[in-house]
Amino acid sequence: MKKGTTMFLTGLIVGIGLTIVLIVVILPKKMFVINESKLGFDETVEAITQSVQENKWSMPHMYDLQATMKKNGFDVKPVKVFSLCKPEHAYKILSDDKVRMVSALMPCRAAVYEKGGKTYVSMLNSGLFSRFMGKKVKDVMGDASAENLQILAPVIK
Repeated sequence: MKKGTTMFLTGLIVGIGLTIVLIVVILPKKMFVINESKLGFDETVEAITQSVQENKWSMPHMYDLQATMKKNGFDVKPVKVFSLCKPEHAYKILSDDKVRMVSALMPCRAAVYEKGGKTYVSMLNSGLFSRFMGKKVKDVMGDASAENLQILAPVIK
């Protein structure tokens, strides 16, 4: 009996430890999809803007965070954040009271920034998050995430 209890407690402790490692170390690295652009900063911004239209999405807003920070007295490298929307996907979330809380993640966002002399494109891994939110959200956000990657494909190395 004592041996069984010891094995159970050991397994429980190991399981808790692995869960903590997963949450603290691995999951944060999976929260964002980050890709180096094969183009320079301005060319990446132009290519994404064009790709949004070609993929029949809209861009309700593009934030120039460098300009915003400069107005507030801070100097940062160029960063532009695109708000991307496909009304067909948005409607599926916004028209359902049970999943409308997901609107906090809408519209989809992609960022273009420079680091170490290279240009990068990043976005939230909404496909990963959607797996924990039920079938409807999983389907809609999974589709939106895949389509966002398609929009970014022309610039990704």
